[in-house]
Amino acid sequence: MRRADRLVQILLLLRGRRRTTAQQLAEWLEVSPRTIYRDMADLMMSGAPVNGEAGEGYWLERGFTPPPVKFTASELAALEVGARMLAARADKETADAAKSALAKIHTTLGSTNLPIPPLYAPPMSSYPLERLTPIRQAVEQNFGLWIEYTDLQDNTSQRLVWPVGLVFWGDRWTFTAWCKLREDYRTFRVDLMQKWEKSEAEPPENISMQDYLLKSGADQDTIAAFQRIHKQPWHIPQK
Repeated sequence: MRRADRLVQILLLLRGRRRTTAQQLAEWLEVSPRTIYRDMADLMMSGAPVNGEAGEGYWLERGFTPPPVKFTASELAALEVGARMLAARADKETADAAKSALAKIHTTLGSTNLPIPPLYAPPMSSYPLERLTPIRQAVEQNFGLWIEYTDLQDNTSQRLVWPVGLVFWGDRWTFTAWCKLREDYRTFRVDLMQKWEKSEAEPPENISMQDYLLKSGADQDTIAAFQRIHKQPWHIPQK
């Protein structure tokens, strides 16, 4: 990221927050706290309405409006490709939301005459994408599912599970869940789930995708990538 872009990002991240530490900004922007200290000093010297100091946190003065966000042609192309992938390989609700968001971006920015990205995602025409919806909702709303599942050896079982995450592998989706039958995490193929029904049972405490990764012996790069995603400011309630 160019330094000028990072300075704009800092202003956007500070907007609407009472106080944000240099450590938080450093994690979100993937730079060192020392870099943030230098950036904040330069913003203050340039007259930007930023208050605070090292060790105490930073905030914007009320009424300040950051400069408008601009996308490069490459960034818009990446969004276009991402929307195509979701449209072809996600459940209808997620796919429709991606296409709607992309249309709003293009309409607002006036993206005519941009080159069409030469990357395409063939549709998974025979894949039961509709089964993603109840699993995704279970993860988002923290409820369980009674499922009937047939494994690759054609053994069928009924299980109470609490899904914690969905993963796409290019040709199939899997979901990780806490399984009441095994009293442990298990990974299931979405296309092998035959029936499902919402459960009102109370979920076990402290189950999560991060907990699964830590207990399953995932490599540090995978865990670090997952933690970076969940440390992003749009996943954290504003104070």
